[in-house]
Amino acid sequence: MKRNTFRMIALVAAFTAGLQAQAQDAKTPYPRMAPLDQYLMERDAEIALARSAGPDSISRDAEVMVLGRHGYETAVQGKNGFVCMVERSWAAPIDEPEFWNPKMRGPICFNAPAARYNVPVDIKKTESVLAGRSGAEMAEDLKTAFDKKELPPLEPGAMCYMMSKQGHLNDRAGHWQPHLMFFVPQTDAAAWGANLDGSPILAMKDTLDRYTLFLVPIGKWSDGTEAHSD
Repeated sequence: MKRNTFRMIALVAAFTAGLQAQAQDAKTPYPRMAPLDQYLMERDAEIALARSAGPDSISRDAEVMVLGRHGYETAVQGKNGFVCMVERSWAAPIDEPEFWNPKMRGPICFNAPAARYNVPVDIKKTESVLAGRSGAEMAEDLKTAFDKKELPPLEPGAMCYMMSKQGHLNDRAGHWQPHLMFFVPQTDAAAWGANLDGSPILAMKDTLDRYTLFLVPIGKWSDGTEAHSD
Protein backbone atom coordinates (compact mmCIF):
# COMPACT_ATOMS: atom_id res chain seq x y z
CA MET A 1 0.00 0.00 0.00
CA LYS A 2 1.42 3.38 -0.92
CA ARG A 3 2.33 5.62 1.97
CA ASN A 4 -0.36 8.23 1.30
CA THR A 5 -3.09 5.60 0.99
CA PHE A 6 -1.84 3.89 4.14
CA ARG A 7 -1.99 7.17 6.02
CA MET A 8 -5.46 8.04 4.75
CA ILE A 9 -6.87 4.71 5.87
CA ALA A 10 -5.16 5.06 9.23
CA LEU A 11 -6.72 8.43 9.87
CA VAL A 12 -10.17 7.12 9.02
CA ALA A 13 -9.59 3.96 11.04
CA ALA A 14 -8.77 5.89 14.20
CA PHE A 15 -12.50 6.23 14.68
CA THR A 16 -12.40 8.26 17.83
CA ALA A 17 -11.74 11.45 15.71
CA GLY A 18 -13.79 14.41 14.56
CA LEU A 19 -12.53 17.30 12.48
CA GLN A 20 -13.97 20.80 12.00
CA ALA A 21 -17.77 20.75 11.62
CA GLN A 22 -18.89 21.19 8.04
CA ALA A 23 -21.82 20.23 5.83
CA GLN A 24 -21.81 16.72 4.47
CA ASP A 25 -21.19 16.12 0.79
CA ALA A 26 -24.50 15.63 -1.02
CA LYS A 27 -22.90 12.79 -3.01
CA THR A 28 -22.09 10.70 0.05
CA PRO A 29 -23.53 7.19 -0.07
CA TYR A 30 -24.79 7.72 3.49
CA PRO A 31 -26.37 11.20 3.40
CA ARG A 32 -28.31 10.88 6.65
CA MET A 33 -28.71 8.70 9.70
CA ALA A 34 -30.30 5.31 8.99
CA PRO A 35 -33.05 3.90 11.24
CA LEU A 36 -31.61 3.26 14.69
CA ASP A 37 -32.14 -0.51 14.48
CA GLN A 38 -29.46 -0.69 11.78
CA TYR A 39 -26.84 0.58 14.25
CA LEU A 40 -27.82 -1.77 17.07
CA MET A 41 -26.49 -5.26 17.75
CA GLU A 42 -27.60 -8.30 19.69
CA ARG A 43 -26.27 -7.70 23.22
CA ASP A 44 -24.06 -10.78 23.62
CA ALA A 45 -22.62 -10.34 20.13
CA GLU A 46 -21.73 -6.74 20.92
CA ILE A 47 -20.05 -7.74 24.18
CA ALA A 48 -17.94 -10.31 22.33
CA LEU A 49 -17.05 -7.83 19.59
CA ALA A 50 -16.08 -5.16 22.11
CA ARG A 51 -13.81 -7.60 23.94
CA SER A 52 -12.12 -8.57 20.68
CA ALA A 53 -10.53 -5.11 20.59
CA GLY A 54 -7.82 -6.13 23.04
CA PRO A 55 -5.92 -9.26 24.04
CA ASP A 56 -7.85 -11.56 26.34
CA SER A 57 -5.49 -10.81 29.23
CA ILE A 58 -6.92 -7.27 29.20
CA SER A 59 -10.42 -7.49 27.79
CA ARG A 60 -11.63 -10.38 29.97
CA ASP A 61 -11.52 -8.15 33.08
CA ALA A 62 -12.55 -4.92 31.38
CA GLU A 63 -15.83 -3.09 31.72
CA VAL A 64 -17.91 -3.57 28.58
CA MET A 65 -20.37 -1.01 27.28
CA VAL A 66 -23.00 -1.63 24.61
CA LEU A 67 -25.21 0.67 22.57
CA GLY A 68 -28.89 0.64 23.47
CA ARG A 69 -31.81 2.70 22.26
CA HIS A 70 -31.02 5.45 24.74
CA GLY A 71 -27.24 5.44 24.41
CA TYR A 72 -24.30 3.48 25.75
CA GLU A 73 -24.80 1.47 28.92
CA THR A 74 -22.61 -0.82 31.00
CA ALA A 75 -23.24 -4.47 30.16
CA VAL A 76 -20.36 -6.01 32.14
CA GLN A 77 -18.69 -4.56 35.23
CA GLY A 78 -14.91 -4.41 34.99
CA LYS A 79 -12.05 -5.11 37.36
CA ASN A 80 -8.94 -3.61 35.73
CA GLY A 81 -9.92 -0.06 34.74
CA PHE A 82 -10.14 -0.79 31.01
CA VAL A 83 -13.36 -0.10 29.10
CA CYS A 84 -14.17 -1.95 25.88
CA MET A 85 -16.93 -0.83 23.54
CA VAL A 86 -17.91 -0.78 19.87
CA GLU A 87 -17.90 2.71 18.42
CA ARG A 88 -20.37 3.55 15.66
CA SER A 89 -20.00 5.69 12.56
CA TRP A 90 -20.48 9.04 14.32
CA ALA A 91 -17.11 8.57 16.01
CA ALA A 92 -15.55 9.22 12.56
CA PRO A 93 -14.72 12.74 11.30
CA ILE A 94 -17.92 14.58 10.49
CA ASP A 95 -16.74 15.26 6.95
CA GLU A 96 -16.08 11.54 6.38
CA PRO A 97 -18.45 10.28 3.61
CA GLU A 98 -19.32 7.28 5.78
CA PHE A 99 -20.23 9.32 8.86
CA TRP A 100 -23.69 7.69 8.89
CA ASN A 101 -22.66 4.24 7.61
CA PRO A 102 -24.76 1.81 9.70
CA LYS A 103 -22.36 -1.06 8.99
CA MET A 104 -19.44 0.60 10.75
CA ARG A 105 -18.31 -1.14 13.95
CA GLY A 106 -15.14 -0.02 15.72
CA PRO A 107 -14.18 -2.32 18.60
CA ILE A 108 -11.94 -0.37 20.96
CA CYS A 109 -10.55 -1.00 24.42
CA PHE A 110 -9.46 2.07 26.41
CA ASN A 111 -7.12 2.01 29.38
CA ALA A 112 -8.32 3.88 32.48
CA PRO A 113 -6.96 7.37 31.60
CA ALA A 114 -8.29 7.09 28.04
CA ALA A 115 -11.66 5.79 29.24
CA ARG A 116 -12.14 8.67 31.64
CA TYR A 117 -11.80 11.04 28.68
CA ASN A 118 -13.10 9.18 25.63
CA VAL A 119 -16.11 7.39 27.07
CA PRO A 120 -17.83 10.64 28.15
CA VAL A 121 -17.02 12.10 24.71
CA ASP A 122 -18.53 9.06 22.96
CA ILE A 123 -21.57 9.24 25.23
CA LYS A 124 -22.01 12.94 24.46
CA LYS A 125 -21.77 12.36 20.70
CA THR A 126 -24.22 9.49 20.89
CA GLU A 127 -26.62 11.51 23.02
CA SER A 128 -26.66 14.24 20.36
CA VAL A 129 -27.11 11.78 17.50
CA LEU A 130 -29.97 9.94 19.20
CA ALA A 131 -31.63 13.30 19.79
CA GLY A 132 -31.77 13.75 16.01
CA ARG A 133 -28.91 16.21 15.73
CA SER A 134 -26.92 16.48 12.49
CA GLY A 135 -23.20 15.86 12.36
CA ALA A 136 -22.49 19.59 12.46
CA GLU A 137 -24.91 20.08 15.36
CA MET A 138 -23.30 17.17 17.21
CA ALA A 139 -19.91 18.85 16.77
CA GLU A 140 -21.31 22.10 18.16
CA ASP A 141 -22.81 20.24 21.13
CA LEU A 142 -19.41 18.73 21.84
CA LYS A 143 -17.63 22.08 21.54
CA THR A 144 -20.09 23.64 23.97
CA ALA A 145 -19.58 20.81 26.46
CA PHE A 146 -15.80 21.23 26.28
CA ASP A 147 -16.00 25.01 26.63
CA LYS A 148 -18.26 24.69 29.68
CA LYS A 149 -15.91 22.05 31.15
CA GLU A 150 -18.73 19.52 31.24
CA LEU A 151 -16.28 16.95 29.84
CA PRO A 152 -13.13 15.86 31.70
CA PRO A 153 -9.61 16.86 30.64
CA LEU A 154 -7.31 14.45 28.84
CA GLU A 155 -4.96 12.69 31.26
CA PRO A 156 -1.36 11.55 30.71
CA GLY A 157 -0.94 7.92 29.68
CA ALA A 158 -4.18 7.64 27.70
CA MET A 159 -4.11 4.82 25.13
CA CYS A 160 -6.25 2.09 23.63
CA TYR A 161 -6.21 -1.17 21.71
CA MET A 162 -7.87 -1.69 18.32
CA MET A 163 -6.85 -5.26 17.53
CA SER A 164 -10.13 -6.81 16.43
CA LYS A 165 -10.26 -8.92 13.28
CA GLN A 166 -14.08 -8.66 13.34
CA GLY A 167 -14.46 -4.89 13.16
CA HIS A 168 -15.65 -2.91 10.14
CA LEU A 169 -14.10 0.54 10.29
CA ASN A 170 -15.35 1.69 6.90
CA ASP A 171 -16.25 0.28 3.50
CA ARG A 172 -12.77 0.96 2.09
CA ALA A 173 -10.59 -0.41 4.87
CA GLY A 174 -12.75 -3.11 6.44
CA HIS A 175 -11.04 -4.02 9.70
CA TRP A 176 -7.80 -2.37 8.42
CA GLN A 177 -5.03 -3.80 10.62
CA PRO A 178 -4.43 -4.14 14.37
CA HIS A 179 -3.01 -1.05 16.01
CA LEU A 180 -2.53 0.82 19.26
CA MET A 181 -3.53 4.44 19.70
CA PHE A 182 -2.12 7.05 22.07
CA PHE A 183 -3.89 10.29 22.99
CA VAL A 184 -1.95 13.45 23.91
CA PRO A 185 -2.82 17.15 24.07
CA GLN A 186 -2.55 18.75 20.64
CA THR A 187 1.08 18.79 19.57
CA ASP A 188 3.38 18.79 16.56
CA ALA A 189 3.29 15.22 15.22
CA ALA A 190 6.61 15.62 13.41
CA ALA A 191 8.33 16.36 16.72
CA TRP A 192 7.39 12.80 17.71
CA GLY A 193 8.65 11.38 14.42
CA ALA A 194 5.13 10.67 13.19
CA ASN A 195 3.95 10.89 9.57
CA LEU A 196 7.53 11.05 8.31
CA ASP A 197 8.78 8.90 5.45
CA GLY A 198 9.68 5.49 6.81
CA SER A 199 8.24 6.17 10.27
CA PRO A 200 6.05 3.39 11.70
CA ILE A 201 4.04 5.97 13.64
CA LEU A 202 1.03 7.74 12.13
CA ALA A 203 -0.67 10.75 13.65
CA MET A 204 -3.60 13.08 13.25
CA LYS A 205 -4.61 16.27 15.03
CA ASP A 206 -8.22 16.04 16.17
CA THR A 207 -9.50 19.58 16.57
CA LEU A 208 -12.99 18.54 17.67
CA ASP A 209 -11.94 16.05 20.35
CA ARG A 210 -8.98 18.30 21.18
CA TYR A 211 -6.04 15.92 21.08
CA THR A 212 -3.35 14.56 18.81
CA LEU A 213 -3.76 10.86 18.11
CA PHE A 214 -0.80 8.59 17.42
CA LEU A 215 -1.43 5.25 15.71
CA VAL A 216 1.07 2.40 15.90
CA PRO A 217 0.26 -0.58 13.64
CA ILE A 218 1.20 -3.94 15.15
CA GLY A 219 1.69 -7.42 13.75
CA LYS A 220 -0.98 -9.53 15.45
CA TRP A 221 -4.72 -9.54 15.99
CA SER A 222 -6.13 -9.90 19.47
CA ASP A 223 -6.57 -13.64 18.93
CA GLY A 224 -2.82 -13.97 18.36
CA THR A 225 -2.95 -14.59 14.60
CA GLU A 226 -0.60 -12.75 12.26
CA ALA A 227 -1.82 -9.61 10.51
CA HIS A 228 -0.81 -8.91 6.94
CA SER A 229 -1.06 -5.46 5.32
CA ASP A 230 -1.32 -5.01 1.56
